Amino acid sequence: MKYSSILLKLSGESLGGKEGQGLDPATLQSYAKDIESLVKKGVRVAVVVGGGNIFRGLQGTGKGMDRVHGDQMGMLATTINSLALAGALHDCGLKALVYSATLMPAVAAYYRRDQVKEQMDNGTVVLLSGGTGNPFFTTDSAAALRAVELGVDAVFKGTRVDGVYSADPEKDPLATKYDTLSFDEVLQKELKVMDSTAFTLCRENHMPVVVFNMNVPGNLIKVINGEPIGTIVK
Repeated sequence: MKYSSILLKLSGESLGGKEGQGLDPATLQSYAKDIESLVKKGVRVAVVVGGGNIFRGLQGTGKGMDRVHGDQMGMLATTINSLALAGALHDCGLKALVYSATLMPAVAAYYRRDQVKEQMDNGTVVLLSGGTGNPFFTTDSAAALRAVELGVDAVFKGTRVDGVYSADPEKDPLATKYDTLSFDEVLQKELKVMDSTAFTLCRENHMPVVVFNMNVPGNLIKVINGEPIGTIVK
């Protein structure tokens, strides 16, 4: 295996299936099965899920809502998604624990880095919700931060496209896919991989980012095994 520990970043919209809204049971089950294949190989797995299928902070801001309150609502949405994915993982017979960056003891454990690392070492899938616990930071930034804190091998960013392209492949048929990129090349070409805060955190801490299509069952284990799927930024 090329990777023994990863942080898997999923968008909230992906959990909503084709509509990108709410929670799609079939998608949750598919993702849980893919994660199960990693755990059975002994890979240590942490997961950060966005909340856009339920609520995105900037949506509220566009309607006149206070940005801080909007982001707090988005953090709660990520916890709902994490609980849903944890349930699907439990159905696969896996151990899964939801942690939150904000205190909500009746729902999730409070994020403590050493405790989370210990659970990962014991084969538990840890779902890290609530973003960074602060407004004005995306879940991409939370994923980058937790990946660096936990010392995983790479951030795996599961998307609906099969890597990083020169342009949006859903809009430009001439867009070309990159197999590998350096952090500097991403900046020079002005490619969109993660938000600037998350990207800078990964770049400064030499944390590779693997972008791949999570919606193709089996892709996750293929990337873990080093098959040339997606794009590696390092």
